[in-house]
Parts: sequence; structure tokens; C-alpha cells
Amino acid sequence: MRGSRCQNLPRATKGEVLISALGSFIGLGLVGLLSELYQLPLLLPSFGASAVLLYAACHVPMAQPRNVIGGHLVSALAGVLVYQIFGDGWWAVSLGVTLAIMTMVLTNTLHPPGGATAFVAVYNGQGYGFIFAPVGIGVLCLVLIALLVNNLSKERKYPDYWY
Repeated sequence: MRGSRCQNLPRATKGEVLISALGSFIGLGLVGLLSELYQLPLLLPSFGASAVLLYAACHVPMAQPRNVIGGHLVSALAGVLVYQIFGDGWWAVSLGVTLAIMTMVLTNTLHPPGGATAFVAVYNGQGYGFIFAPVGIGVLCLVLIALLVNNLSKERKYPDYWY
């Protein structure tokens, strides 16, 4: 209960805040624009949480491309499988998120927003296409924008690693 006495993150500079804001706006905006243009439901609530990691905490392991892309994809698969086998009961939602966590840990792709992706897959009764759109298309857009925006500043280098 005392905690580990770790230090908080250093306060971001105004430039860092602006780059984070720009990345979030463009990344989520791109997904939203594609959603409207192609009349596909591409925006997921979990993408908001991914945007925080990708654009404001881009150096943490859970914001690296492997984790973001892999975490969402394996979580979507876990959620869809659970829904297809067990339906959308309250316990199925719990099972879907639990399976997503286990799969992300086992594949070294832990990305907390993936838990919400699995939740949505079960709760909304998604089929296998959910893995491709909105999840696959959406996360690729978010990571692509992160690659561009997070390298605008000399203070940032993204990604820290790919694999």
C-alpha cells in the first residue's frame, strides 16, 4: 500500500504537449474520416486510450508498434472467438477480456486498450470481420500517424523498437 516510491514522469514541455495534441487529433481524425468516407464503423472507444499512449507516452513499452498492433489484434480475436462460442452474456465479456490479457501477455504484446477491444467484440456481438475493420485498419492508421508525428521533434524518437 506504500507504493514503490517511483518518481512521476517529468513535466512535458509546451512543444511536447503540442506534438501530442497534434498526433491525437490527426490520428483519431484520420480514422474518423475514413469511417465517414467508406461508411464503416472504424472508431472504437479503445482507440482513445491507444491515442494517449501513442502520442503522449510514446516511449513506454505498451506504446510500441508491436504492442499496439499486436495487442489490439489478438484482443479482437479473443473477443470474437468468445462471442462466437459463448454469446454475449456478462460472464462472456469477462472471459473475453481475460483471454485477451492472457494472450497479450503470452505473445508479449501487452497493450491495455486491447482489453477494451475484446470487451467491445463480445458485448457488441462482433464477427470475424471486426478484426480487420475497425481494429486492423484503425490501429494501422494510429501507428502510421505516430510514426510521422512523434519524429517531428528532436526530443522524440519513435518507435523505440519494432519487435
